[in-house]
Amino acid sequence: MAVFLGVDIGTSGTKTLAMREDGTILASATIEYPLYSPHPGWSEQNPEDWWQATIKSVRKVLKAGKIKPVEVKGIGLSGQMHGSVFLNKKHEVIRPALLWNDQRTAAECAEIEQRAGGRKKLIRMVANPALTGFTAPKILWLRNHEPRNFAKTVQVLLPKDYIRYRLTGEFATEVSDASGTLLLNVKQRKWSRPLLSKLELDADLLPDVYESEDVSGHVTEDAARLLGISKGVAVVGGGGDQAAGAIGNGIVKKGVISATMGTSGVVFAHSDEVQIDPAGRVHTFCHAVRDKWHVMGVVLSAGGSLQWYRNQLCEQQVASAKRQKVDPYQLITDQAAEAPAGSEGLFFLPYLTGERTPHADPDARAAWIGLSLRHGRSHLSRAVIEGATYAMRDSLEIIQDLNIPVKEIRLSGGGARSPFWRQIQADIYGQKVVTINAEEGPAYGVALLAAAGTGAYKNVVEACSATIRVVERTNVNPKHKKVYNNSYPVFRQLYQSLKGDFHSIRHLLD
Repeated sequence: MAVFLGVDIGTSGTKTLAMREDGTILASATIEYPLYSPHPGWSEQNPEDWWQATIKSVRKVLKAGKIKPVEVKGIGLSGQMHGSVFLNKKHEVIRPALLWNDQRTAAECAEIEQRAGGRKKLIRMVANPALTGFTAPKILWLRNHEPRNFAKTVQVLLPKDYIRYRLTGEFATEVSDASGTLLLNVKQRKWSRPLLSKLELDADLLPDVYESEDVSGHVTEDAARLLGISKGVAVVGGGGDQAAGAIGNGIVKKGVISATMGTSGVVFAHSDEVQIDPAGRVHTFCHAVRDKWHVMGVVLSAGGSLQWYRNQLCEQQVASAKRQKVDPYQLITDQAAEAPAGSEGLFFLPYLTGERTPHADPDARAAWIGLSLRHGRSHLSRAVIEGATYAMRDSLEIIQDLNIPVKEIRLSGGGARSPFWRQIQADIYGQKVVTINAEEGPAYGVALLAAAGTGAYKNVVEACSATIRVVERTNVNPKHKKVYNNSYPVFRQLYQSLKGDFHSIRHLLD
């Protein structure tokens, strides 16, 4: 039976998995690498680290799965969105890549809106406002702050598409990831020539755009030797990590949405038509399903808030977990469960790295609000979990405001592995949530795209129907739902009340 590889170029590491044609996962492996922050708010990585991690993870998977080189029939690529790899005329990397969570480009976002004729006109052109994480502001930042490097640049690639170049020698991207550059006409699924003209950017800087199932190139002899596979293996378009993760969750038809509680949190809804929020609070991107779209809200520090809490304030629990040989998150959530729903009026704003949806504010900051002598560690930990989930509900509310039906919410990420956090999500979202049999995320999604693109399935919808099923359901606790419905409006108001103070705090650091 044919084997398909899914390769996901993540922020903390590259994950590769091998999947049989029937959806069975044979093996997976992750190779980690560093992230650099040379200045506050900056976030960079070395693209060569991605490539070396790809080589190592593919080789580990082939060995672990006892897979012969000739069995590999297709590769799908996914990765962190919005990053920028700048190449010179020799196709060498000019400088470290700027990542999705890099916040240096506020001035360039303002420049883009001004050149486009205003925020509303920009949204009409590319379906989204200018945000600091997107690729277009990074290109302008290079032009404004490193003109010598910009003058050398002949090609700008997204992270996964740099790996595509190393695999195939081809410069290519696909519609879902390209949507996050802010340079794609999302409705027409091609680069926006009018916006490129207004920004005075040469269209030749950007690669060809494919649909996610389409074959974009074939593995070269040199790359095949390094990875331990056969020359000529097809590499499909793949998808940005969110669209690819949605494929891996089976979010390929109307009414089914996903709530992914990873380091960042994403609420993702499939749409058969282009649905644009005029206020630009959520993203409208091309889906990795041919000729379909999706609406997506992003919480920058969802599970990342609990990770921060663990690392900075839970030394005792981490040490105890090590002695007991259990996951420290289990001890933290067990303690959180001792506090009542609503944490007795304690709120946590999860804006540790600014926020994207719905505030689009890089200056937003995290806070516990409402502390009293009644509150202890259990309240602190529960409030962090509730705060991240309230922030996810912000996106869900906007999606429902756009009249996108929400018939089933599929959970994934670390927040889906915890029964306690699954229950909190059901209660705060106000409806039943489910989990599915696939837990491998974007890497699994692009392996399915590779299977569809090379003919194992008619299309990716058929591939998902054949391989993905619901395995567990969590019903709403009506009593807790009432508590959270009363508390949620207070959570929403807290950002508005503190917005000016957040900006004042930021200026103290200038």
